[in-house]
Amino acid sequence: MKASVIVAVAVVALLGLLGSVFVVREDQTALVLNLGKVVRADLKPGLHFKWPLVESAKTFDRRFQILETNPERYFTSEQKDVSVDFFAIGYIADSRAFYRATSGVESAAAERLAPIVTDSLRNQINSRTLQQLVSGDRNEIVAGQLQAINAAARNLGVQIVDIRIKQIDLPTDSQVITDVYERMRAQRKQVASKLRAEGEEQARTIRAQADRDQAVLVAEAERDAQRMRGEGDAEAARIYAAATAADPGFYAFYRSLEAYRTAFADGNGVIVLDRNDPFLQYLRSDR
Repeated sequence: MKASVIVAVAVVALLGLLGSVFVVREDQTALVLNLGKVVRADLKPGLHFKWPLVESAKTFDRRFQILETNPERYFTSEQKDVSVDFFAIGYIADSRAFYRATSGVESAAAERLAPIVTDSLRNQINSRTLQQLVSGDRNEIVAGQLQAINAAARNLGVQIVDIRIKQIDLPTDSQVITDVYERMRAQRKQVASKLRAEGEEQARTIRAQADRDQAVLVAEAERDAQRMRGEGDAEAARIYAAATAADPGFYAFYRSLEAYRTAFADGNGVIVLDRNDPFLQYLRSDR
């Protein structure tokens, strides 16, 4: 009987010991509840004790967490509609406040934190033009808002360390897209008209240059031809003169043959001459 009692007491003591000890990992923080009331919070990593049955412990991940949200629509300073997709990076800084605000449910914290970040970014986006928003430094948009966001998120026990804008889009139902397309279309037409005008101007320049080159070539060719014809005529005259001086009789005979060839070239010519006409002197049989 005594042995069983001792065993029972040992078991109860062991269970009590196990129920009073809990471990907090390096990547965690914890708090202790006494009948639902927070009595100790922000416990550091290590071995901790609590009263069994009366107290309970809750641990939370204290690593950086990413808060993903759906793209939010904003208006720029020109009242143009844009869709901004962003995410926030934070961690649990105060486990007591986190538990009181969310009962330890991380999704509830994300739902309450998202509007805080969204409204804070709205002020920055509303004060910028679309060009400044798209081509400017996005870090400047969120840099001045972290302090205000953390002040509003202090009741949630969450500390935001960074906010990143992933993408800035024009909504598909936005008039901005139509305006952008029309502007792009007008710019392309302007570029095309400019290129077409430049091409026509270059074509006219090339044609004018070609016409000038043709006129120059024809004039030079005609000049060279005239010079060559003059040189040929001069050479022919020189040869004729030399032939006449060398043998006047042969030259007269040659000239007569040329005259005959010209007179009877078509084969139908009829010439009526006296038989003693000098033109026929080389056609007589006694020559």
